Amino acid sequence: MDHHFGPFTLDPDRFELRRDGVRVPMEPQVFLLLRHLVDHRDRLVTKEELVDAVFGGRAVSDAAIASRVRSAREAVGDDGTRQAVIRTVHGQGFRFVAEVYAPPWAQVAETDHPAPDAAPTPSAKPSIAILPFQARALPLPLAVLTDAIPHEVIQALSRLRWLMVIARGSSFRFRGADPDVACIGTTLNVRYILSGTVEADGSGVAVTTELCDTRTAAVIWADRFAAPQAGIPDLRAQIVTHIVAALEVYIPLNEVRTAPLGTSDNLDAWSNYHLGLHHMYRFTATDNARAAALFARAVQQDPGFARAHAGLSFTRFQDAFMRYRDTPDVALREARAHAETGVTLDPLDPFANFNMGRSYWLQGDLDRSSEWLGRAIALNPNYAQGHYAQAFTDMLGNRAGSALAGVDRAVNLSPLDPLAYGMLGTRAMSWLHKGDYAQAADWGNRAARTPGAHFLISMIALIANTLDCNDDGARVWLADIRARRPDASQAHFFQSFPVVDGAVRHKIGTALARHGL
Repeated sequence: MDHHFGPFTLDPDRFELRRDGVRVPMEPQVFLLLRHLVDHRDRLVTKEELVDAVFGGRAVSDAAIASRVRSAREAVGDDGTRQAVIRTVHGQGFRFVAEVYAPPWAQVAETDHPAPDAAPTPSAKPSIAILPFQARALPLPLAVLTDAIPHEVIQALSRLRWLMVIARGSSFRFRGADPDVACIGTTLNVRYILSGTVEADGSGVAVTTELCDTRTAAVIWADRFAAPQAGIPDLRAQIVTHIVAALEVYIPLNEVRTAPLGTSDNLDAWSNYHLGLHHMYRFTATDNARAAALFARAVQQDPGFARAHAGLSFTRFQDAFMRYRDTPDVALREARAHAETGVTLDPLDPFANFNMGRSYWLQGDLDRSSEWLGRAIALNPNYAQGHYAQAFTDMLGNRAGSALAGVDRAVNLSPLDPLAYGMLGTRAMSWLHKGDYAQAADWGNRAARTPGAHFLISMIALIANTLDCNDDGARVWLADIRARRPDASQAHFFQSFPVVDGAVRHKIGTALARHGL
C-alpha cells in the first residue's frame, strides 16, 4: 500500500518515492531505510534495527548509517536541523514524525469504479501449503509449537516471489491425522505440501519436516531438528531458515524432473524457466547458451516474467565472466539491461536484485554492487546466493573479515548450493587477503574440487598453493587450467576478479607470472 506524507508518495510495490508525481532518485539502501521508518512510524527505530533492515545484519559503521539517514532526509526535503520528517532521538535511534494520510481518491468506494478486465491466465508457478504440525507425546506447554513453527514458515515463504504460498486460514483447516497428500493437493490446488511433527525428545524437543509432491505423493526433501527446551527459540529460527533455503534448491530440481517431455514450445513459462536454471548451473558454454534460450522462450510466453529476465541476466553475466564469447563488454551491458528489466517488473524479487548487484562486479563498482546485493538480502534474509555474492564483493573490496562471515552464512543456509564452489573460492581469496596462505590453499583446493568449479576457481587454487610454497599442489592446478582453458591469462583473472588492494594484486600477479600466466 502506498504511503502519502506532504507532497510525497512512498510506493513499496514500485520501490520508489515520488514528489508531486515525479520520481525522486534514491539508492536502494536509502529507500529501504525510509520504508522501514514509515512502516514503523508508531515507535522509535533503533540503529541496530536499521542495520538488520537495510544492511542485512552486516557489520557497518555509524557513519554508514548516518550517511543513509542524511540521504533519506535530503530526498524528503528534511535536514538534520529541521527534522520535520525524520527525527533523531540522540543515543536511541530515529522516528518518522511526518503525518501519513490517505489521499481523497483512496476513500472512494470500490463500487464507484468499473471492474478491470480479467487478467490473462498466469503461468503455473509452483505453489505450496504449510500444514499445522502434529504433536507426538508433547507436553501441553510446548503444544503451541505445532502452530507457531508453520506460521513462521508461511511468513518467511511469503518473501519468495517465485512460490505461491496458501494462506494459513486455508492450510490450517487440515489439522489432525497424517495428511492425505493427493486429497489436500486437489482441494487447495497446490503442487507441494510441507508437513511435520513435534515430539518430546528427552528433556528437549525434536521437529521433523517433510516436503511432498502432491502429484506423485513422493517425498522430495525431509529433515530433523532437535534442541533442549532452553534452545527452543533458536530452534524455531533454525527450522524456518533451513526450510526456506531448502525449498530454493529442491523445488526447482523437482520441477525439472517432472517437466513434460518435448520441446520448449510445449512447456509453460515456469517449466522453461526451471529447465533454464538446470542448464544454467552446469557452468559450461553449451549449457549456458541452452539456458539463455529457455529463459528467452519463457519471456516470449510471459513478457512480464521478472525471474526469466533475471535468468537472462545471469547467463549474459556468465558469458562475460567466463569469456565464453568474444564480446564481454556487450555481454555485460546486456546482463545489466536484463537485470534492470527484471527489477522494473518485480522490484521485490531477490533474484532480480541479485543480478543487478552482480552486473556491477566486472566494472569494479563494488559500492553499487553492494547496494543491490544488500537489498536482495533484505528482501530475503535466507537467500544463500545473496549472502555469497555480498561476501564476494566484500572480498574484492579487501573486507576479508566481513567476507568470511558472509560465506559462513551462505554455506550454513545452503551447503549443497549450485554455487558452493564459488562460496569456497571466496573463502580462499579472503584468507589470501588476510595473508594466511595455508588456509587459502586449503580452501582453494576444496573449491576447485567442488562440482561445477570452473577454471577460474582452479586459478585461485594455483595462486594460493604458489603463495603457500606448495609446488606440487601448484603443478596439479596449472595442468588442470592448461587442459581446460589453454588461453587462460593473468589479465583474464583480473578482469573477472577486479581486486582493489594493490599489494594483493601484485602478489597474485607474481604468482601467476611464475607459471607463465
